[in-house]
Amino acid sequence: MSKLEKLKRYPILKNDQLQAWDASDELVLSEIETRDPVKVLIVNDSFGALTFGLSDREITSYSDSYVSTKAINLNTENPGRLISDLKRVGGDYDLIIIKLPKSLSFLEDILIELSNSIKTGTPFIFSGMIKHMSPGHFDMIEKYIGETTTSLAKKKARLIFASFSKEPTENPYPISLEIPQWEKPLQNESNLFSREKLDIGTRFFLENIPSGDFKKILDLGCANGLVGLVAKKKNPSSTIYFADESYMAIKSAKSNYKNSFEDSAQYFWTNCYEDKDLPEVDLVLCNPPFHQGTTIGDFIAWQMFNDSKKKLLSGGKIIVIGNGHLRYDQKLTKIFGNCKVINQNKKFVVLESIRQSNW
Repeated sequence: MSKLEKLKRYPILKNDQLQAWDASDELVLSEIETRDPVKVLIVNDSFGALTFGLSDREITSYSDSYVSTKAINLNTENPGRLISDLKRVGGDYDLIIIKLPKSLSFLEDILIELSNSIKTGTPFIFSGMIKHMSPGHFDMIEKYIGETTTSLAKKKARLIFASFSKEPTENPYPISLEIPQWEKPLQNESNLFSREKLDIGTRFFLENIPSGDFKKILDLGCANGLVGLVAKKKNPSSTIYFADESYMAIKSAKSNYKNSFEDSAQYFWTNCYEDKDLPEVDLVLCNPPFHQGTTIGDFIAWQMFNDSKKKLLSGGKIIVIGNGHLRYDQKLTKIFGNCKVINQNKKFVVLESIRQSNW
């Protein structure tokens, strides 16, 4: 029995059949048994398996994800130094372990940041499932770190080895994005969805943001904050709240809001809107993601809708956009007791539910 089997995913869900580690985590831990590093940097530890398995070392763990950070704390009594700001990732390490992210721009940002703060010869281990490794991952590593070799495949996982031998590189992130829907350029950090263009779902959603007597508006799953920015423009007397589980999303939203408005918004790095002490609101605007890393499912949407119900004032509204086939209308009706279509096109539907005091 693997010592990783007792680990839990976060958030903890009833009858969750998904495990908190994968074969690439096991492969890394097996490789470390042949080495003797003391100071180890772990990057993108999904649910704490690597931090747990190496907790007898001097660990620094970086994650942009609130969910991953919570899982590391949940599964490890001695998680070491946890950081969420990539600018603080530098240091003197005996070994750097990076679980390959899906986003190549995020990987590039990580590697460039490290290239400016580590010593020549620092060894790297990159881990991942083979089906999620692309030629772009190898190209990025060889460009910013050095020549690569690989382990043998095991349980459809593989390790990539490299040692730092390149020169420091100027970091282009965050990028500046100009769009016709907003008068000022948006600052987008490297790990944001659709960071180089405005996705068509958000574009349609912006057309359906209401004006009204809303005092507190929540942009739930805010990314760069554009939905909240447009909501503020349409409701200038309102206070805008931004929530996202990505630290880079919160950082981008904060930068973009401060660049556009003189008053203050509030920002919450959290999973959905789960914390009990978060403020109540009278409008929630939400474009739910349908994946967590490489895991696809509707569990995030369910939690977003349930969290919104708990924090919506009586008579408050939640407005949601999604692909029509996802049938968010059924979920919203089950949670709120009502749901109506505001607008739709061939791909997306915009839905509204009202928080009723008797439901």
